[in-house]
Amino acid sequence: MTGKELATHMPAALDSPSDESLLARYRQGDGTSFEVLYARHRQGLYRFLMSLSNKAELAEEIFQDTWLSLIRSASQPQGRASFRTWLFQIARNRLIDHWRKQGVHNPLHDSYDEQLHVQPDDDTGSPERQLSLSRDQARLDAALQALPEDQREVFLLRLHGDLELPQIAALTGVPLETVKSRLRYAQQKLHRLLAEEVPA
Repeated sequence: MTGKELATHMPAALDSPSDESLLARYRQGDGTSFEVLYARHRQGLYRFLMSLSNKAELAEEIFQDTWLSLIRSASQPQGRASFRTWLFQIARNRLIDHWRKQGVHNPLHDSYDEQLHVQPDDDTGSPERQLSLSRDQARLDAALQALPEDQREVFLLRLHGDLELPQIAALTGVPLETVKSRLRYAQQKLHRLLAEEVPA
């Protein structure tokens, strides 16, 4: 069997190693594995930081610092945490550290009407769908910035981090029900804000 024939018979899993195995390979000196990890996660991570901080310079600084932390560290994701959750946790911690050093109140610890009981709207035309379809980035950015920071964070971790709600709860250190509430409120507010500006 030739190399080409062998390649066509190889399992797909070998073509796409997990983040965790790539990290392990990188720790053993395989620089290409880091390049794959970076390519997989750079866009979502940067979008998360940019949308959360609303400052390109700060987002770039934290983005670079997050990857440098990963490069310099010998640690691995702990327990059942995925690489993606761990990476976003590093980025979030770096952003909070920056705010603390600047004497800025950490907006992610605020709470906004968490006890309100609001019925979820119909999910048709969800904000995620509207976000992906719209070309007016400035309007979308404005809608995201209108969200309370803790709701925006949960929404962005879901959208750009592609994290499940239990992962977001573990990452942010808040109860799962609070995460669900924050996501629901964020979706409802974005739905209203974006619908208001769509021409009839």
